[in-house]
Amino acid sequence: MMMENENSRNTITAVPVTESTTDIADLRREYTRSGLRRHDLTENPLDLFERWLKQACEARLADPTAMCVATVDEQGQPYQRIVLLKHYDEKGMVFYTNMGSRKAQQLMNNAHISLLFPWHMLDRQVIVLGRAEKLPALDVLKYFHSRPKDSQIGAWVSKQSSRISTRGILESKFLELKQKFQNGEVPLPSFWGGFRVSIDSMEFWQGGVHRLHDRFFYQRQENGWQVDRLAP
Repeated sequence: MMMENENSRNTITAVPVTESTTDIADLRREYTRSGLRRHDLTENPLDLFERWLKQACEARLADPTAMCVATVDEQGQPYQRIVLLKHYDEKGMVFYTNMGSRKAQQLMNNAHISLLFPWHMLDRQVIVLGRAEKLPALDVLKYFHSRPKDSQIGAWVSKQSSRISTRGILESKFLELKQKFQNGEVPLPSFWGGFRVSIDSMEFWQGGVHRLHDRFFYQRQENGWQVDRLAP
């Protein structure tokens, strides 16, 4: 199923946002793209995810690898933030972060995690449930040195999630470290790492007309994946 064909067959009717729009309850549109049927599914959910991700890239969506990462603190308070997916395979989905950050600290106490890929322009979303495991140091080192040098320096600058008085503190520190490392390799910070999310389930959502959306839920079993259609 090619995205060009989908876009040529379907149109999106939206309620325009104007100065006179005062009630957000009136903001809606119809989801008119092709649906998701059982014959469209793959045996392994990662194969369908790969297909959808490729189509999101071909459609030139902004940040197609962006995912909303949800964690829970010790009091049961959920937190969400956008993080970029950097790798995926049968072992799970990988992202990197400051290990002193709020999300990293929460995952060290409670490894349960939810990922959401919000591909709104394609009327699609994918939800992943699983458990996060800290990546080995060698994997972190290899990825860190594949990043642009400014991004490597940026990792040193921010004590993520801590309170700061002004942005100028970050900018001054960045310029200081850029000068320090201008002629040499940027070392891996001891506080920087990543997580691999082992996948317990994946849900694929495709918007449908009259709000009759298509939802398929893959649940990992000992001998493979159980797939169920869910009511919208």
